[in-house]
Amino acid sequence: MAKARRKKPARKKKMKIKKTMTKKPMRKTRAKRVKKRVARKRTVKKAMRPAARKVAVQETVKTLTEGLPAPDFRLQSDDANWVSLSDLRGKKVVLYFYPKDDTPGCTKEACAFRDGISQIQALGAAVYGVSVDDTESHRRFKEKYNLNFPLLADTDKKTVQDYGVWKEKNMYGRTYMGIERTTFLIDADGKIQKIFPKVDVEVHYDEVLKALG
Repeated sequence: MAKARRKKPARKKKMKIKKTMTKKPMRKTRAKRVKKRVARKRTVKKAMRPAARKVAVQETVKTLTEGLPAPDFRLQSDDANWVSLSDLRGKKVVLYFYPKDDTPGCTKEACAFRDGISQIQALGAAVYGVSVDDTESHRRFKEKYNLNFPLLADTDKKTVQDYGVWKEKNMYGRTYMGIERTTFLIDADGKIQKIFPKVDVEVHYDEVLKALG
């Protein structure tokens, strides 16, 4: 008479099932915890950004008024020479700050000064353009449009902050720091004679000529 076969225990399968069932919930819980930590960090950063940006703007914007001494500067020009305001005493200076080389508004403004430079010089004044572009960018811009006056490179942004023209700007809903187009007429004694804020490039040259005369 044949012996009845004994069934093998199913312990190993049960253990595997238990392991599989216990590991999955742990993985999900850990992932949720990580996501929560990341979300909290992002929330804190977003909350800090507006305050930090506001402080930065307050630190960079200075207010100059007509009659005050113009802040001195020492900047490199497109021809690699250094220009200081203190070295220009004895002549009037048209110091105009513009956002960027070879852009539509800045090109129109520069070309207006180029075409009328002889009239400005006849009134005893010299023209200097300033932006945060480097000297190589200035050189290309000057050669492209045959500009006949120096362009000064304020790459460390010190002069634009000293003159209060480095400000928060907004374009298409995006905020960023940049130069607000502004011109300063500085007299022979180094004092600010006239300030033109938020310049309109269409009429600016005529405004400057009138103020110099």
